[in-house]
Amino acid sequence: MATLQQWVQGSRPRTLPAAFAPVAAGTGAAIHLTGLYWEHVVPRSLLALAVALSLQVGVNFANDYSDGIRGTDDERVGPFRLVGSGAASPRTVKRAAFLALGLGGLLGIVLVALSGIWWMLLAGAAAILAAWFYTGGKRPYGYLGLGEVFVFVFFGLVAVCGTSYAITGELTGLSVLIACAIGLLAVAIMLTNNLRDIPTDRESGKTTLAVRLGDRRTRILFAAVTLAPFVLLVPVMVQVPWTALVLLALPLAILPARVVLRGASGAGLIPVLGAAGRLELIFSILLLLGFVLGSAA
Repeated sequence: MATLQQWVQGSRPRTLPAAFAPVAAGTGAAIHLTGLYWEHVVPRSLLALAVALSLQVGVNFANDYSDGIRGTDDERVGPFRLVGSGAASPRTVKRAAFLALGLGGLLGIVLVALSGIWWMLLAGAAAILAAWFYTGGKRPYGYLGLGEVFVFVFFGLVAVCGTSYAITGELTGLSVLIACAIGLLAVAIMLTNNLRDIPTDRESGKTTLAVRLGDRRTRILFAAVTLAPFVLLVPVMVQVPWTALVLLALPLAILPARVVLRGASGAGLIPVLGAAGRLELIFSILLLLGFVLGSAA
């Protein structure tokens, strides 16, 4: 039976910034539209955060389960896996995944009821299906090289724009631009995992984008998606000068990009995963702070 510490490890805490960041960024975009109406913004943003965290943990457990039963995690270089290590049975991990995804769905219903935007239930249902079929089902899209595309869509476009829309009832070009920036940083987290796992994924038949591109081009893509968000936000900085605070996170982007471009592999990429998560987290916090200061000015 897995210990509590192993369950925490299995939830992959280093990936949780990918859940927090889009909510923080979306909240910032909403504050830019509505101002600092905390009694309106805070409850909905906290609900959106709870939804995002539940779905992130759910997709991590679902991935653990699906890769574990396929044997993809039998020879791992990366972080601990519950099924692959034998610490927990596939059935138990599957239940944990369903529990987390179900909790995210229930919280999402509460958020939709609060905002009154009922069609967003469709977006929530799509997010839950995407979480499961990343590595679940007969033809998981994560095994077809589409994982990064879905991460960009659901942990970028949907999460950022959905948060902002649930608070304001409006969809703006500014929120879409921010969503693209956050989505790219989420892609960087996934690319780190998939770059590290190219040898074992290729052997097990898991054709990720990294396997398709190969080692060298995946490294170049990682550097691009890590640095491009700063360029994407230039129009936002022009409109809201305080958001230029995100430039303080630029050194956090340069360091992992250099490590990857210099050829780090295997266990040497594990610290890069944490660095990519910290980058997205700090980037989003600085962006939110910039919007708060800009609204208060």
